[in-house]
Amino acid sequence: MRSLLRLCFVAALCVGAAFATPRLARADAFAGLASGQFDTVAQAVTDLAVSGSTQADTVLRALEHRQLFFAPDGGLFMRENTAYVDARTGQPVAAPPEGLTPVRLNNRVRKALAGARAGMDLFSTDRAARLGAATTLYERHDPAALPLLEHALSAEKDTAIRKELALAHAATILAQPPVADQLAARMQAVAALRATGGLEARGLLASVGAAEAEDPQLRKAAQEAVSSIDWRLRAWSIGQNAFYGLSFGSVLLLAATGLAITFGVMGVINMAHGELVMIGAYVTWLVQQGVRAVAPSLEPVALLLAIPVAFCVCGGLGVLIERGLIRFLYGRPLETLLATWGLSLIMQQAVRSVFGPTNIAVTTPGWLTGSFALGGMEITLNRLAILIFAFLVLGALMCVLRRTPLGLQMRAVTQNRRMAALMGIRTPRVDALAFGLGAGLAGLAGVAVSQIDNVSPNLGQTYIIDSFMVVVFGGVGNLWGTLAAAMTLGMGGKVLEPVIGAVSAKIAILVLVILYIQRNPRGMFPVRGRGVES
Repeated sequence: MRSLLRLCFVAALCVGAAFATPRLARADAFAGLASGQFDTVAQAVTDLAVSGSTQADTVLRALEHRQLFFAPDGGLFMRENTAYVDARTGQPVAAPPEGLTPVRLNNRVRKALAGARAGMDLFSTDRAARLGAATTLYERHDPAALPLLEHALSAEKDTAIRKELALAHAATILAQPPVADQLAARMQAVAALRATGGLEARGLLASVGAAEAEDPQLRKAAQEAVSSIDWRLRAWSIGQNAFYGLSFGSVLLLAATGLAITFGVMGVINMAHGELVMIGAYVTWLVQQGVRAVAPSLEPVALLLAIPVAFCVCGGLGVLIERGLIRFLYGRPLETLLATWGLSLIMQQAVRSVFGPTNIAVTTPGWLTGSFALGGMEITLNRLAILIFAFLVLGALMCVLRRTPLGLQMRAVTQNRRMAALMGIRTPRVDALAFGLGAGLAGLAGVAVSQIDNVSPNLGQTYIIDSFMVVVFGGVGNLWGTLAAAMTLGMGGKVLEPVIGAVSAKIAILVLVILYIQRNPRGMFPVRGRGVES
């Protein structure tokens, strides 16, 4: 089978040689390699690839690995370990001539080599090699490869590879100079590239649309195709930014959910909430280091192990903060704000003293690296995982609030603290557990943030203002409002950033939120109830 494919490839090369321009049909396709001029060497590489020579593959590999030399008389020799082989015949040479000079490489020669190798890989038995070769030829659209593409199209059975070959064929047809009797083929090529879109196709179509030598009908079709591709690229760009906004909104959702519980149940403005997010990120790093040292085989799941650890550590820290500081300041919002702000500075400095002021790297596990294409968008696995994780946490939290005694007590305290106390609910205990729950959720946000942001002592300051804005915009104490506000602000900011800049986008979002709050002081989804003050 492999011999049959080699024969097909040699036949294809012969077809290429037959249809190539007269300049390519040299008597000695190797001659240009024995030159000190890069342009001549690059052209010789292309000539050799379509020459039909059985030595072409071996010689090009030798050139690629810098094992090809030429003699002053034009002879070509390949070095194999310490021996030399005649490049034209493949026969060993007892004593190579003196004055051998290596055939030099530059970017143009490397580009020609890539195209030549791709042409040869079109007939490989490896599917991945054939697909890669078709993609390379699409990007190069070298007219000399047109006969090879046509032969490969007639022989290829794989649908995906045939689609890529058809695109490469269309791009190659448009890349060659216009010929009077090829108008129909060029129009079909324009239609094919318009359908696939992308920057590569746009660049080629733009050159055709601007060429004076082209047929007016073809120029108009190419210009319309460029406009169509531009519109699609803009749409996919907005979709890509919206996806980034969703992932950023997911982090805000995790951070703001805990803040919504704290603020909604106790009315405490906790300025140290961002530092709890930062602690969660550092706990994730510590768990990874511990797993790597104790049980290296579990390193791929270290991130999963960090989730409950970060929740418990930050939750316990939250209970300590409430019992040791917050409970003495109830009903004094200004003092609470200043105290938690001071606490945030203390926590930042403590982390800076222990771990240092520089960023630390939290390793992303292999199963979260990479991405996949969705139309014209690139969906990264780590951001997709954060999005799913945020919704799972929100669903679990809603179950806790609706299906557990603690959740019912928290809802009762949120709606009317005085009445809940009169009904026998221990409001101080609910306050402590609610603060711990909110802090634990901040720890989960830290686990998520560690996968998309730098982990440093200043990490929490990046998210605290946005989190408060989400809580107020969505409606204090309402999880549905927190979800809607987090996704709205996350997506809105990321979509606006490419248009007006990052700083202007934040200002615009802040102005819009202020205008909305002026008309709806209780946010998008206000909590129904008599309130704490009733």
